[in-house]
Amino acid sequence: MSDNKLWEGSTSFKEKSHLFKYRNWLAENHNLHFSTYEEIWQWSVDNIGVFWESLWNYFDIISYHPYDTVLEMTTMPDFKWFNGARLNYSEHIFRQATPDQTAIIFGNEQGDYLELSWKDLKKKVASMVAYLRSIGITKGDCVVAFLPNVPEATISFLAVNAIGAIWSSTSPDFGAESVIDRFAQIKPKVFITVDGYYYNGKPYDKTIIANNIANALPTLKKVIVLPYLNKEINSGFSQDSVHINTIFNTDGGELTFEPVDFNHPIWVLYSSGTTGIPKAIVHSHGGVLLEHLKYMAFHNDVHKGERYFWYTTTGWMMWNFLQSAMLMGASIVLYDGSPTHPDFYKLWKFSEKIKINHFGTSAPFLVASMKNKIVPKNQCNLSSIRSLSSTGAPLPYEAFEYVYSNIKSDVWLCSMAGGTDVCTAFVGGTPFYAVHSGEIQCRALGVSLYAYNDTGQEVEDDLGEMVIDKPMPSMPIYFWNDPDNVRYKASYFEHFPGKWRHGDFIKINSKTNGLVIYGRSDATLNRHGIRIGTSEIYRSINKIDTIEDSLIVNLELEGGNHYMPLFVKMKPTHTLTDAIRTQINQHLKKEYSPRHVPDQIIEVTDIPYTISGKKMEAPIKKILLKMPIEKSINLDSMKNPESIAFFIEFAKGI
Repeated sequence: MSDNKLWEGSTSFKEKSHLFKYRNWLAENHNLHFSTYEEIWQWSVDNIGVFWESLWNYFDIISYHPYDTVLEMTTMPDFKWFNGARLNYSEHIFRQATPDQTAIIFGNEQGDYLELSWKDLKKKVASMVAYLRSIGITKGDCVVAFLPNVPEATISFLAVNAIGAIWSSTSPDFGAESVIDRFAQIKPKVFITVDGYYYNGKPYDKTIIANNIANALPTLKKVIVLPYLNKEINSGFSQDSVHINTIFNTDGGELTFEPVDFNHPIWVLYSSGTTGIPKAIVHSHGGVLLEHLKYMAFHNDVHKGERYFWYTTTGWMMWNFLQSAMLMGASIVLYDGSPTHPDFYKLWKFSEKIKINHFGTSAPFLVASMKNKIVPKNQCNLSSIRSLSSTGAPLPYEAFEYVYSNIKSDVWLCSMAGGTDVCTAFVGGTPFYAVHSGEIQCRALGVSLYAYNDTGQEVEDDLGEMVIDKPMPSMPIYFWNDPDNVRYKASYFEHFPGKWRHGDFIKINSKTNGLVIYGRSDATLNRHGIRIGTSEIYRSINKIDTIEDSLIVNLELEGGNHYMPLFVKMKPTHTLTDAIRTQINQHLKKEYSPRHVPDQIIEVTDIPYTISGKKMEAPIKKILLKMPIEKSINLDSMKNPESIAFFIEFAKGI
């Protein structure tokens, strides 16, 4: 952990924040007085029912029926929030509408650009609502989408949500079987699809795959097509399909909203499915609404009229999270295409053009920019950006310092971590704290999160499992097709009964109250009895210019033996040499310990990643332990399935 302070908000920055206003509101309305963020956080987790009810009142939730109780609970996961309340997520977005102001800004790598006003957005959503109702779609039906990150995806989601139907989406870079594994579980009635997409300057026709998906979903009533490659006709689709613009060009009348129970499903998200059929994770309408209002206001400080961007696809939970910026009256900024085509400056130039206020991306993008020595501040005017958020993987301290040296010296860097499981962040930013190198600023309000050692005791300043010991409204209400919550309970609540074990390896700094995440605990390197987070290895290797990427696993073999190989992908024009191997080992030994030194360093052509951009350490470990391939990895869940061939062959020699 580092005490190197990189940034701190000015007094004005803090006093203009939503969190400052909420703190004053608590004092005025509840006689609660707090001087620090940590005091507010402690109160919020000691009094979770009171805290979440305060948000209900503070954000003035529109409800069509009063709730009976704030929280009913025996032990986790047997809990229910705001029982009896009826509301609608989409309605809370449109109450922020200022007709002539911009709601959505869209750009793509081909140079297309679009601004959609709140007035036009409302009209298109109303048209989609009218169409869905005309074909019999009602509350509780499932509508699925195979779409890029385009305005039509947001419009469709808001319409599906407005009628109380259930949304689910994947991006068109998913393979057919991967999509079918997801969508077939929930028996959708409508399939909204694209005919293809562009990436790295190349078109990818998905017509055949989209038709294969539709044919594998026998519950469908209708296929809606967005022609993205061929904008004129539904080329390659059945005549029974409908062009999405036909729907949008029809007057839908006044937009109305269907109130649903607080605990009614809002959408279905999916686990990565790296080793089997993905878990279909269901969140509640009201739980997501309250959580997203809390995070966008108090942890990202998004204000009405600002422009909020996150580089994502519709297959990552950050797409769902991105929509919630509209709850604050902000414009959401969508981008479709490669973030590095034609070069690493693409998104920064886009930000300059759009004047983005909140820029969101993945940790791997920032690390890759650092390793490629990109200096956006010298090429682009980034004065509009006031927060830069990062998630998807631990952000190493070198990347923190890279941001302040090469991107923007006065930006609020909000490293955050959460997951598909809750569609939010457990830990993230606060305007009240400084940013310290390598650390996430805080535990989010209402998130009773601690580091546990192996005996279930809370620890600070030491590595431990991330555990949440009290419920959050956006925890799943259930997994689809999971009678008695068997898979749900097994996923989070078995290791520490009645408490959520998230699967991350963390350390909480008692001095700064910040946190460092050391990687997934299921990929933790247990080296001669000492647990090592994979992020420590990657941080050290990131400093070696000739290496582009790496992956490390530790294998527990027979007779108590261990084997820890490190796989490295070299930068173009470089190869792995004994000198580089020595450099790696010396870095690890000097910065950490001899236990961090791998048993072998092997060059590979590529590092395996999921479609959502996570390194596949656990599946590779299973392959190297010679577990059956079908039980080790799902190739359809991968961004680069061809990379696996090397590891399958390598395993034969272990």
